[in-house]
Amino acid sequence: MEPDELDWKIIDILREGNETNNTLARELNISEGTVRQRIKKLKESGILNVRGLINPEILDNQQLAVIAVNVARSALLEKKAREIVALESVLNVSMTSGRFDLLVEVLISSNKGLVKFLTEELSTVDDITTTESFLMLKTFQKFV
Repeated sequence: MEPDELDWKIIDILREGNETNNTLARELNISEGTVRQRIKKLKESGILNVRGLINPEILDNQQLAVIAVNVARSALLEKKAREIVALESVLNVSMTSGRFDLLVEVLISSNKGLVKFLTEELSTVDDITTTESFLMLKTFQKFV
């Protein structure tokens, strides 16, 4: 599916904040049913995901971390990214250029969470050659 101009208007409004279908319909001068069907198609095609996000700064006993990962062979990048994103603590995985192959964002417990993730979760993925961990001490405009 290729989003058209109306789809992009709906997406842009939703990116600014949570709006009801009725509000979107009034703002775009279309019916609520049209909005509902457009959002449904965008979700089904994997273009749009609507969900509630929270500021990680308010989470007690939880910490954001980024794990930079190198994989044994470039041919394995997508396979390893899919394995890693399926791990419980992982929020997302990105393939990158530069010094690291993958960046893995995780939400872990503040107390020993990083050690647990590295030794009990990430260690189950074969063909990882190196990792480097970064704890997010404070984030700005970040929601998870």
